[in-house]
Amino acid sequence: MKHDHLELCLLFDFYGEMLTDKQRELFDLYYNEDLSLSEIAEHAGITRQGVRDAVVRAEHTLTALEDKLHLVSRYGKIDQHVEALGQEIKMLSHINANYMQNAEIGKILTHMQEHIRAITG
Repeated sequence: MKHDHLELCLLFDFYGEMLTDKQRELFDLYYNEDLSLSEIAEHAGITRQGVRDAVVRAEHTLTALEDKLHLVSRYGKIDQHVEALGQEIKMLSHINANYMQNAEIGKILTHMQEHIRAITG
C-alpha cells in the first residue's frame, strides 16, 4: 500500500529510532530535507539506486512497525477524543459560570482541563 509523504514523516517521528543510522539519515534527507536521490547519493558517497533502496527499506520498516504496534493510529484517536473532551469541558464551564454557579463543579472542570493539558503537553 502506498503511503503519502505526511504519513511517512509521522511514522518516522514515532519509529525513526528503530531504523539503522544510515536509513535514518537517508530517510531524513529525502523526506524532511527534500533532497533528491541524486543529491543524497552525492552527499552520502553511494549510488542513487543505493539511496532509493535504503529509503524504500526504511519506508517498509516504518509501515511494518505501525502495522504491528498501531501507535500512530492510536495517537490520532486519542488526540481526537482529547479535543472533543476539551470542547465539552468548555461548554460545561460556560453553563456552570452562567447558570449553575456551583463552586465544586467549577473545581472539577478546572481539574479536568489540567488533566487535558498534561496529556497534550
